[in-house]
Amino acid sequence: MTIRHMILTLSLLGAVWLGADRIQAAEPPRPNFVIFMTDDQRFDALSCAGNTILQTPNIDRLAAEGLRFTNMFVTNSLCAPSRATLLTGQYSHTHGVRDNKKKRIPATTPILPEILREQGYEVAFCGKSHVRGALRDRKWDYYFGFQGQGNYLKPVIAEGVDGEDLPREGYMDDVVTGKAVQWLKRRDSDKPFCLFVWFKAPHRSWLRARRHHDLFKDVAIPKPSTYDADLKGMPGKPDAFRNADNRIGDFNDVRSLDGFVKDYYATLVAVDENVGRVYDALKELKELDDTAILYTSDNGFFHGEWRAFDKRLMHEPSIRVPLLIRYPKQIAAGRVDDRMVTNVDIAPTVLDLASVKTPESMHGRSTVPLFAGDKETPWRDAWLYEYYEFPGAHSVRKHRGVRTDRWKYIHYFAEPQEYELYDLQADPDEVHNLYGQPEHEQTVQMLRKRLLELRRETGDPDLQ
Repeated sequence: MTIRHMILTLSLLGAVWLGADRIQAAEPPRPNFVIFMTDDQRFDALSCAGNTILQTPNIDRLAAEGLRFTNMFVTNSLCAPSRATLLTGQYSHTHGVRDNKKKRIPATTPILPEILREQGYEVAFCGKSHVRGALRDRKWDYYFGFQGQGNYLKPVIAEGVDGEDLPREGYMDDVVTGKAVQWLKRRDSDKPFCLFVWFKAPHRSWLRARRHHDLFKDVAIPKPSTYDADLKGMPGKPDAFRNADNRIGDFNDVRSLDGFVKDYYATLVAVDENVGRVYDALKELKELDDTAILYTSDNGFFHGEWRAFDKRLMHEPSIRVPLLIRYPKQIAAGRVDDRMVTNVDIAPTVLDLASVKTPESMHGRSTVPLFAGDKETPWRDAWLYEYYEFPGAHSVRKHRGVRTDRWKYIHYFAEPQEYELYDLQADPDEVHNLYGQPEHEQTVQMLRKRLLELRRETGDPDLQ
């Protein structure tokens, strides 16, 4: 029995001795947290999301015992901005990390782990931050992280924010998870904890763990229906989409769809195994059901749609990611929710579960009211997307847009301005660009107005 459990047991016994009225007045214990994040994992790269090639039994277990959001999105599909959004609960136009070039969150901006630490939590970080300084300018009770992208094999990682970057034997995500599990088992504290385990995988160039070298060798990766659309000139797509430098076959390390997707999937098998290691450690420590486990990713990823790979663009493969939450004290097993949630909602959700007031500076909303599955619970009808890194890698032009349950409107706002409009109910693969068709002009005006409202609501400084 841990010290925390002993103290909780003694408190309850004391409450019983003092009377039942005192039991009712006692506050429930706050949950621990484990927050898993992968890098570039699209929404359907999970067997629980219907993938028939990739098997992820440990991650699936989180979904089977908790809640899976099927419409979880990132608000800027790029590593550093997305990670900064999870930590701050803000859009990138506010926290300032608009692209991968400016990676530092302002020191004056509160971030989720520090808010929790101030409220009595023990906080630990293990893995990849992709934030300038690798979050070493922040306060942690335990830190094991690396600068930049890091290496899959023999990674160079520092233990402690002032620690020396040293080469480590093994596969990156195995090494990181080993330290996370070690910290869980060695900690001796009556405080609740929040552990961030942020994996390198499945980031390019998808180097497999040796034990997985032969995975998928006899499997064929199917081409998406739009794979050969480039041969027809990509009808309906604007030049901003056509001219993006992200085509399979044009890069030495992304020569074929079949090759890169198999490697991508193999790195996720290692992630799944490491999720299982943390799950088993929590179970062994008898902390599993006292811990809210969240699993998500910083970006989605094209798998050959329009012969593309990478992310950045405001199209479904790029912006949709997993979000699983396991916390049996508030979430019934096996729940699935299709309402639109985004990465600005993660910090408010964690703070709500921890009984901590969400700062007014955060743009997101707690998803806790959705846990019960009541479809009458008021929720958002639209959300804002933004992308700023141009000129930059893959030559994706600056754009912003709005997505509703039915419609998606994309505005490439630097000259020459271009647009895309999709009816997602009739055209979920975003094949038919309806922008410019007279019968849809009223819809365009409605979405433009909503986009402007969302920018105002979130304090976009570019409006001033």
